[in-house]
Amino acid sequence: MTAPRTLREASCADDYDPNAMPVAKARELIRTFLSPLTAVERLHIRQSLGRVLAGDVVSPIAVPGHDNSAMDGYALRFADLAADSETVLTRVGESFAGKPWGGVLGAGECVRIFTGGVMPRGADTVVMQERASESASGVRVAAGVVSKAGQNRRFAGEDLKAGQTVFRDGQRMRPAEIGMLASLGIGEISVYRKLRVAFFSTGDELKSIGTTLAPGEIYDSNRYTLYGMLTRLHCEVIDMGVIEDTPAAVERALTNAAEAADVVITSGGVSVGEADYIKAILDKLGEVLFWKIAMKPGRPLAYGRIGNAHFFGLPGNPVAVMVTFYQFVRDALFVLQGDRSAQAQPTFKVALSAPIKKVPGRTEFQRGILTSDSNGAWSVRTTGDQGSGILSSMSQANCFIVLGTDTGNVAAGELVEIQLLEGFV
Repeated sequence: MTAPRTLREASCADDYDPNAMPVAKARELIRTFLSPLTAVERLHIRQSLGRVLAGDVVSPIAVPGHDNSAMDGYALRFADLAADSETVLTRVGESFAGKPWGGVLGAGECVRIFTGGVMPRGADTVVMQERASESASGVRVAAGVVSKAGQNRRFAGEDLKAGQTVFRDGQRMRPAEIGMLASLGIGEISVYRKLRVAFFSTGDELKSIGTTLAPGEIYDSNRYTLYGMLTRLHCEVIDMGVIEDTPAAVERALTNAAEAADVVITSGGVSVGEADYIKAILDKLGEVLFWKIAMKPGRPLAYGRIGNAHFFGLPGNPVAVMVTFYQFVRDALFVLQGDRSAQAQPTFKVALSAPIKKVPGRTEFQRGILTSDSNGAWSVRTTGDQGSGILSSMSQANCFIVLGTDTGNVAAGELVEIQLLEGFV
C-alpha cells in the first residue's frame, strides 16, 4: 500500500476510523507524516549529550595509535621461548604508558612493560607478570605459559582505523559516544538543532502552583509532567501555561504555538465536553487525522497539523497524558529530531502475580510493578486502582502491562507483555 501524502488522503483509506483508531494503526499513520529536522548547529562535545549527530564522523587517527600491552608483564620475542622448558631472559629496560622504551629488543632479551605501554621494536608478545618471576639471574618464564605469538598485545588501529566512519548521521550522543570522540581528539561536532515543543493546558478548573484553590479547582500537574518528559528528550520547551477555556483564547494560543514551535501539545479539550473548543478550532486552523484511539487510558487523543507544526491533543487526565505521550509522542519526537538510532521500546513476557480484569475491545496500558523473588524469577502486578486520574500509579510503576485489544480477563500465572518505564523517557 502506498503511504498517504496528506492527512486528508489518509482519512479516505478503507480502514480509516477517526473515532476508534487502533494503537498500531495510529502509530503507523503518525510516522507517515514525520520529517526530520534539517537545521544544524556546532557544539563542543561536552554540550552534545543527548543531541543527535548531523553528518558522519570519520576518525582522524588510529585507535590505539601504536601496538601496546594489554596488561602488566614482560614484552619479549615469542621465538625465544623454549617449548618444553623454562626460559631465562635478560631484562634490558622498561616501557610505561606514555614513556616507551627506545631500544630494539635482541635475542634472549625482554622489557618490563605496563598496561598501555608501547611495544618495543622487536617484541611481539607479552607474558603477564603473574606468569613470570624475576631475580638477579634474569626473568624466568615457565614452559607453556604463552601459547602463540602476539598474545596480550593490542595492535595499532585495533579499535578504530584512521579514515574509518565512527558514527553515522542520526546517532544520539551518549556518554560512550562523547568519550570516543574525545579519544579521537575531536572537540566539536555538528548536531541537529533542538526540536521546539510548545504546550499548554486548557480548563478553567486548572490553577498554577502558588495560587489558592477555590472549590472545584485543581492544580495543573500535566504541564509539569510534560516539561519533565520533554526535557529528558532534549527538546527546547515552550510552556504557555493554562489557557482560558474560551474559543478566542484557545485559537490565539494554538496560532502562537504553531508559529513558535515544531510541535504543539495540548492537554485537555479533546473529549466531548461542552467547553471543548479545540476540535472546531483545529478544523479552522489546520487538519486533524484522528480524535480517538482504541486504548485505555487515553482514548481521546488527536493528531494533526497546524501550519508547519505537528499537533498532539492529549487527554486531560494526568495518567492518560503520560501514557499517550509515552506511546505516541515520544517516538514521533525521536523521528523529528533526526534520531535514526532510536528503537521502539522493547516488550517481553512476564508472569502475572495477581489476576487482572479486562473487557476486550481496547488496548490497555496498566501501570505495573515488576519484581523478582529470591530465586531470581520475575513477576509483575498492577499498582492497584488504574483510574486515569491517579497520578500516583505512574510514580509507583516501573513498567506498563500491555494488554492487547482482544485480551479479556487474565489469570494469575499467565504471561503478560510488559514495557519497562525506565529508559522510556
